[in-house]
Amino acid sequence: MTNDVRASLSDAVARVSDALEDFLRYDRGDAYERRDQWRHSLAGPLPECGIADGVLDELADIVIPNGTRMSEAGFWGWITVGPGTIPVAASLAATVASPQRATLTAFNHLEELSLDWLGELCGLAPNMKGVYSSGGSVANLVALGAARQWALAQVGIDASAEGVGGRAVAIYCSREAHHTILRAAGVLGLGRHCVRSIGTDGHQRIDIDQLDEAMRADREAGILPLCVVATAGTTNTGAIDPLRACAELARRYGAWFHVDGAYGLPGILDERVSALYDGLELADSVIVDPHKWLGAPVGIAATFVRDRSILHRAFTQEPADYLEGSFADPDDVRVSLDSLGIPYSDFGVELSSPARGAVVWAILREAGREGVRARIVHDNDLARRVAQLARAHQRLEVLTDTTLSICCFRYVTEGVADLDELNARILRRLIQETPFLPSGTLVDGHFVIRPCFINFRSELSHAEGLVAAVLRIGDELVSTS
Repeated sequence: MTNDVRASLSDAVARVSDALEDFLRYDRGDAYERRDQWRHSLAGPLPECGIADGVLDELADIVIPNGTRMSEAGFWGWITVGPGTIPVAASLAATVASPQRATLTAFNHLEELSLDWLGELCGLAPNMKGVYSSGGSVANLVALGAARQWALAQVGIDASAEGVGGRAVAIYCSREAHHTILRAAGVLGLGRHCVRSIGTDGHQRIDIDQLDEAMRADREAGILPLCVVATAGTTNTGAIDPLRACAELARRYGAWFHVDGAYGLPGILDERVSALYDGLELADSVIVDPHKWLGAPVGIAATFVRDRSILHRAFTQEPADYLEGSFADPDDVRVSLDSLGIPYSDFGVELSSPARGAVVWAILREAGREGVRARIVHDNDLARRVAQLARAHQRLEVLTDTTLSICCFRYVTEGVADLDELNARILRRLIQETPFLPSGTLVDGHFVIRPCFINFRSELSHAEGLVAAVLRIGDELVSTS
């Protein structure tokens, strides 16, 4: 790389960086308000000739100013937010210096080191080894692929080589489990209909008696109990399933035990709720998404398994002459390109993959265990403050336990026939008119306002402002109805 190219890269990053700094001030309103302008500016056919560095001007002047509001302090709608400075810098570094996670470089080393650190942070045993993927959907797919491989091997079927052999199987999860469990079952050839949606108790946790009954009935019918999925922090309400009880039933019926901690696994760092993770150590697989509560850029999840060789059997690709044949004998490694390094491509569904570990390493290196713990406790505090204010007000109602950083509450008043419709209108006005951006969901059939506090930019004043805004808008809507 010549000095001129280095200068060009530096100039380009600086140009984009300045535009991003302006964007993060959020003083230009919502992108939708300017949709005619940016759509017109970005419209047109495929250009015959390029505009070279003019692309940077279009990025800085048109595209970046009209991005999403996910980094605003009041964004609590999805369980992803805009990342901080260090993870953005680490992501850029990996993009340029290690476009792939493979070969014997510092980036390949950080892939494994960061997985070990992440597992330790979240209370996993040292023997739990992992692999990164693009998000919880793929992470759950990888975990259930391991479950399929292991469970069917118990009855003499090599699923990755032979298919499922027509064997009827069942996966068990609560009705509050993430819907990607269904998709994973479909993609893995097990079928969505094999997923048993188990009812929940009064705290939105999987009902253990119903789970036991379903597994017993399936086994008596000749259906193989393949996997029990427990959720450590549901996306709807933040509920944590009884992990130990789920693990014991999985063992009793010879099933794999998987914990979906995509959102909530880091919650174990908050001592006020850490006891709810009892039984995590019994998991055969666990997932967690650093792009959720740890604030990594979107596109980073991790699957951990007790025995990574099962992942290799489930996902290994057949050798390719152009790939494996390009590397040196293990005894003759002299440069980084003589080896792929740890073969992560054989542990999941991706061959080409970015070096995600550098980002997670940077986050944990910047904050340390105590920094991450403080962030988790702070976010849980914000949810608890919303719950406290809502419980103290006669026109607000909390519908669930506030276990982690989610609080589900609604506006209530006498004389309104459809409280669900009223709260849906409140939510729309919140998003359209205020800096507070929660989502809505259903709890026991009732529509609720659902802020999920994982945004490191959020402070107590923002949480209190949300409650005040709900009351103000609710009162206005009721008074004009």
